[in-house]
Amino acid sequence: QVQLVESGGGLVQAGGSLRLSCAASGSIARLNDMSWYRRYPGAQPELVATISSSGTVTYADSVKGRFTISRDNAKNTALLQMNNLKPEDTAVYLCNVWVRKTGAVEDLSYWTQGTQVTVST
Repeated sequence: QVQLVESGGGLVQAGGSLRLSCAASGSIARLNDMSWYRRYPGAQPELVATISSSGTVTYADSVKGRFTISRDNAKNTALLQMNNLKPEDTAVYLCNVWVRKTGAVEDLSYWTQGTQVTVST
């Protein structure tokens, strides 16, 4: 079995910073793409940032220059450093990881339940 644990959400004033962490554990042979999504009330999750197993990163235009995604492969962890936060960044943030389980021949997608990020004016 595979578990994902997310931490780091909270309340911050506009212009402030938060860092989200997503740690995977269990029967893991390899972690492929690790991504952060955010979900606004009543909407589908939207992609915020992705980092591949080789370190290639992509960002949504709305967060470029403010958010940084990184990963520590030794710790099976992804981080999202969020700087210069704006009220429109307020959302539930979810971590998504494509996992190759030990002995498996294909990747499976795992999600966290999400953590609330609230940016006040």
